[in-house]
Amino acid sequence: MSRTPNRIDWVLDHCRLLRSLSHEYRRSQPFGGLTIGTGIHLEAKTVALLLTLQSAGARIVATGNLNTTQPDAVDFLREAGVTVIGEPTKDAETHSAYQDRLLAARPDLILDNGGDLFVKYLENPYPGLLGGTEETTSGRMRLAPLRRQLNMPILVINDSPIKQFAENEHAVGQSTLESLMRLTNKVTNGEQVTVFGYGACGRGVAANFRGANARVSVVEVDPVTRLRAHLDGFATPQRDVALRQADVIITVTGGRDVVTAADLPLLRDGVILANAGHFPVEIDAEGIFGAEDVVEVRDYADDIATALLSDGRRVHVIARGHMFNLAGPRPLGNSIESMDLGFALQVRCLEAVAQGRVDAEGCVVPVPSEIDASVAQDYLDRRYA
Repeated sequence: MSRTPNRIDWVLDHCRLLRSLSHEYRRSQPFGGLTIGTGIHLEAKTVALLLTLQSAGARIVATGNLNTTQPDAVDFLREAGVTVIGEPTKDAETHSAYQDRLLAARPDLILDNGGDLFVKYLENPYPGLLGGTEETTSGRMRLAPLRRQLNMPILVINDSPIKQFAENEHAVGQSTLESLMRLTNKVTNGEQVTVFGYGACGRGVAANFRGANARVSVVEVDPVTRLRAHLDGFATPQRDVALRQADVIITVTGGRDVVTAADLPLLRDGVILANAGHFPVEIDAEGIFGAEDVVEVRDYADDIATALLSDGRRVHVIARGHMFNLAGPRPLGNSIESMDLGFALQVRCLEAVAQGRVDAEGCVVPVPSEIDASVAQDYLDRRYA
């Protein structure tokens, strides 16, 4: 008796680009004999990516990211013959140990997400690493100063214009709005939403909440980018004013300690704090919960914790500062089509590195323009076929 199709099957059926690549790669086997180590969110769309790489002849050794590993994705991958290291965790030391185990397999290519694997590689290098890819801006910021030590091709997916507008601006904006409503079940209409950061992700978050009838303000340290937010029609008050006015605060900067316990006196009763950035460092959740004025921390079932202050105010923190669009019950993350595009870029970039089409001069650089053009054309051809 056949099993009932599940959400992963639905995703696999709708990743048109990855399906096409799998069909191509079953013949050409560009990763034949190579091991690819991946440290990326393990959820339904990632299953499609890793199975595509496997179909191209690669041995896959995978681990997840903090607080985003989904057990059904792990089970599906293991049944498909992918080596998955570790289980879901919010503990940084446990997560680091999983990464160490992955690198002990000495992968020939690394697909990194935040720069963790390449940084760890430099601490204990081994022969034979060809290079790989880095998914995020956060990772690029970590790896760029290390170019001389790395000295190998590493292509930054997030620096592709396709990744910037398709996933970061459109999809992150959508999934952030969806996740806030799914987790809190609270209204957006008329609420004051303050977005920290106005890069591609911040632009998408601000636009989607404006579309959901929220009043949106933007806090941005770069004056040119702040001007852009102003001309896009968003309020751009000073930081303290924005914090005092906010009903919802969403961080998406890539920076550290964007909102901390020092800001508690500014926050209004019932404010919701949520981080959409990759690393759980933008909102200092533990510092907030451990602040002197906090008399109780109340944990709710759906990954929401509330700090009760001595003056009666409540400050709600989603996912304890971890990336919240892959948190809580039934986490979906970004849309299938946006991730299909981004993951097609990943696969084509890893193929270019494996075949030697990128050398060490391409260390922590954007996706080659010819790969951008090829993926864009393939997507459009399939949409309008």
